[in-house]
Parts: sequence; C-alpha cells; structure tokens
Amino acid sequence: MGKSYKWFLIAMLSFAFFFHQADRALFGLLTIPIQDELNLTGGQMGWINGALFATLAVMTPIAGFCGDRFSRKWLITGSLIFWSITTACMGFVGDFHVLGLVIPAFLSVMFFRSIATGGGESFYAPSAYALIAVHHKETRSVALSIHQAALYIGLMTSGALVGWILHALKGSAWVAKHFGELGFWRPVFIIFGSLGFLLGVGFIFFLREKGDDGDKEDDGDRGDKRDDCKAKGEKPPLIEGLKAFFCNPSALLASGGFIAIVIANNVYMSWAPKFVAEKFAAELGDKTAAVAAAGNGTMLWHHVFAFAAIMAGGFLTDAFVKQFPRFRLLVQGVALFLGAPMLVWFGFAPNLISTWVAVAAYGVFRGFFEVNTHASLFDVVAPKYRSTAVGLMTMLAFFLGALAPVLMGYLYDAWGLRGFEVGFAIIGGVYAVGGALMLVSFFFTFKRNRVTE
Repeated sequence: MGKSYKWFLIAMLSFAFFFHQADRALFGLLTIPIQDELNLTGGQMGWINGALFATLAVMTPIAGFCGDRFSRKWLITGSLIFWSITTACMGFVGDFHVLGLVIPAFLSVMFFRSIATGGGESFYAPSAYALIAVHHKETRSVALSIHQAALYIGLMTSGALVGWILHALKGSAWVAKHFGELGFWRPVFIIFGSLGFLLGVGFIFFLREKGDDGDKEDDGDRGDKRDDCKAKGEKPPLIEGLKAFFCNPSALLASGGFIAIVIANNVYMSWAPKFVAEKFAAELGDKTAAVAAAGNGTMLWHHVFAFAAIMAGGFLTDAFVKQFPRFRLLVQGVALFLGAPMLVWFGFAPNLISTWVAVAAYGVFRGFFEVNTHASLFDVVAPKYRSTAVGLMTMLAFFLGALAPVLMGYLYDAWGLRGFEVGFAIIGGVYAVGGALMLVSFFFTFKRNRVTE
C-alpha cells in the first residue's frame, strides 16, 4: 500500500477504537433489561461497573509495559479479538451449574463484563498509540486527533445504535424463543462482539508494524535503545519517578481534579441511561422505547458538546498559555466549578428538555477540563518522569472512580430515583472540590513546581 498505508492504519485503528468505546457504553445503556431479567440489585450492578474500572486501573500499566517489549500488532489484534469474544459471551450469561455448584448470574456477569472484557480492552490503547507514532511522524498530531475522534463517535452513537437494534428486535418471535421475553438485550452484545471479532480477524492480515520508511521497532532495536538509555543514564530508577509525582504538590493537585472528572464520568456512564429512562418513563413510552431513547439522549448530547469543547478548548489554551502559563489551571478550575451545578441540575431536572440541556452543559465543562488534563500535569513534571506520572495519575483516578458506581447503586437500592438525584448532587460536590484543588495549584504551588523546557 506504500505511503497510503499509514492512513489505512488510522482507519483500522479508529474502527477498533469505535468498538472499544461503544462496547464500554453497552452495559450502562442496557442496565434496565439486564437487571430485570437477572434480578440484580443496584448494589450488584454498581460492583460490576466498579470492578471494570478497577480492572482497567490494574491492567493498563501492565499493558503499557508489554507494549514496549512485545509485538504491538499482536497485542492490539489479540486484545480486540479477546474483548469481542467476551462481549459476545455477555449474551449468554446467567446462573451456571459447574460440578454441582451454582455460579450466580451476578458473578458470571462480573467475570465476562468486568474482568475479561475490561482486561482485554486495557491492552489496546498503549500499543495503538505507540503504533500510530511509528507510522506517523510529520502527520502524528493529525493522526492522533482522528483516532481520538473515534472515541467520541463511539460514545455519541452507541445509544442510537443500541436503540436501532432494540427496535429491530422488539417483538421478534425468534428472540423470544431463544432468549426469553426479557432477553432482547442479549443479541445486542452478540452483534457487537461478532463485528469486533471480524475486525480483529482482518487485523491479522492487514495490520503491520513497519512505518512507511521501512523502520521497525523490533525487539532487538528496542533492546539496543534500552541499553543505550541505561548507559547514558536517561532512564531514572522507579523510585525517582514515584518521588517526582508523590512529592510534587502541583502534580497531586492536578490528579485531584482528574479524579473528580473520572468519578463523575464513571457514574454517568454506568447509571445515567437508567436514571433518565425510569424518571421520564411516561414521556418516553414503553420500557424498550424508554431504554433506547434515554440511552441515545444521554450519550449523544453529552459527548457531542464535550467533543466541541475539547476542540475549542485546545485552540483557546494554545492562544493564551504562552503569555499566561497558569491559564490551563484557571480553565480547568473554572470548568469544574461551573460543571458542578450542571450535575446537580441533571439530578433534579423536572423534564426531558431540561435534562438534555443539563447533560450538554456538563459535557461542555468536562471538555474544557479534559483538553488540558495531561498538559497541566506535564507543566509540572520533568519529561523523563512523565510516563510514570501519567500511569500513577490514571491508576489513582480509576481506583477511586471504581467506588463511585458502587455507592450510586446502593443509593438507588435504598431510595430509588431519589437516590440517583442525591447521588448526582454529591457528584456535583465532588466536582466543586476538584475545582478548588486546581485553584490551589493556580494560586500557591504552580510557580514553584513549574518545569520550563
């Protein structure tokens, strides 16, 4: 394919990333029918979602380590095929009888959804970003932007795709016969998993690691580079990287803001579709229609506006940060403070129109924060410690963020829809705390910790 292959690669990886993110959203979109059929409590659903995020927190650093040492083609391909198979397996979960023992549906869902699927998905991103960098040198920023756009497209369209599939399956005698009257959600997982599996098979034949100029980071080359780095002292000991993060007030404060974002995002992805579907069931129609409409609305409006804010926020910060180095922190702090009442508004919105306005506004302020997430961390961490700092920040955020969906599930079990309303108000308070942390760095620590390059 010659010089055009690098763009063919972006197309393939973008399709994979699309399935990656759409698959991530499926469980939240189908929470109501899954709970109804499998008789799962809100607390159990919360633990399933929490286990997914905890798995990602544990496995992503391991995946990054493997991506620097083994074939990225086969890590990406194996990851896609594995998570697609486990996604399809979600269509068959339930109580299993093994050696006379009954494995309850709760544990089978947790295994296939959280541990297996989450573990498989975690191996995609580290190797995919590195492979893009191999093939794209002068065009790297554009390539990464296109690939990142697939994330938002997957989240934006996941609700509409699920709604379309549910509408097509509704009333199907074949589905009722093979999956039961409540099992119309099961073929959705099977369809998504099958399509991802077919894409993974294609990767076996079309994905390659060489760049256009014939360069390849094979194991021997990487080994030589690691030896050179050691000889030059370019790779600091792990303890130095830990100190650069944990002994750096500005890095910890930036991580605090990111933790607030992750907590809110995890709760929103896990519970917002169910909340809207149940709260406005009378306006949305029967249960199937309500699930489809709520999923489409919560995913589409939020992520469309978040994506627009990320694009605008990048130009905005680039225009001011050179003259005003603390500008990123100001944008992030203000975004969290303004996003806080949007989350409270979402919880107590009296009608659908007001709800969609709230999720759109929440998306805008989320986008203005996220466009600066890594840049604000890099402003206060030296280049040789940045990979370690990103890994540590991500682990902290996802470990703490894993608890939030669990707590929201227990609030729902205790108080029903009022529990969701209170829960989103609490998340708004978490946002405000995150904003305060960013402004502490803005006023007190940034100048002392700033890294100049």
